[in-house]
Amino acid sequence: VRPKVFMPLEPDHNREGKITKVDINKPEKSLVDILEMIKGEGDSINIGDADIIIAAGKGIGNVKNLALVEELADLLGGAVGVSRPLVDSAWKPYAHQVGQTGKTVCPKLYIACGISGQIQHLIGMKSSDVIVAINKDPDAPIFSVATYGIVGDLFKIVPQLTKHFKAIL
Repeated sequence: VRPKVFMPLEPDHNREGKITKVDINKPEKSLVDILEMIKGEGDSINIGDADIIIAAGKGIGNVKNLALVEELADLLGGAVGVSRPLVDSAWKPYAHQVGQTGKTVCPKLYIACGISGQIQHLIGMKSSDVIVAINKDPDAPIFSVATYGIVGDLFKIVPQLTKHFKAIL
């Protein structure tokens, strides 16, 4: 099971484990030679640990519009997440991808901006405490898991949210 797919159970301190030592015959020489380690772009980002994630999907339109979600994420002290199409388009590195083939996340607040909510994406974020979905399609699957849904134009709503949070923070 991938991390953060299920919430952890309460500890049962009455349980006792058993340690079994096993002798393993290790080969003298490894069968694998590491030639080089290359750190990928964005590896320092761990959206899996973020308490707040502002995520963008195809509805964001183009790479320049990512500035809207980046500004809101910075303002709230959160991280930027994206759906797979944005990573496939090289708009953000893989470290930001939320979903079945990306990171499974469970933040306290997940704001989905222009994400339709395909099952591969929902698998990676549906355990979030509070999910706010912003999408112009009232039938978008993201609304099936959202705590709060806003049907409307993200290009009007996200700037209004940013303006509101700037005023109160």
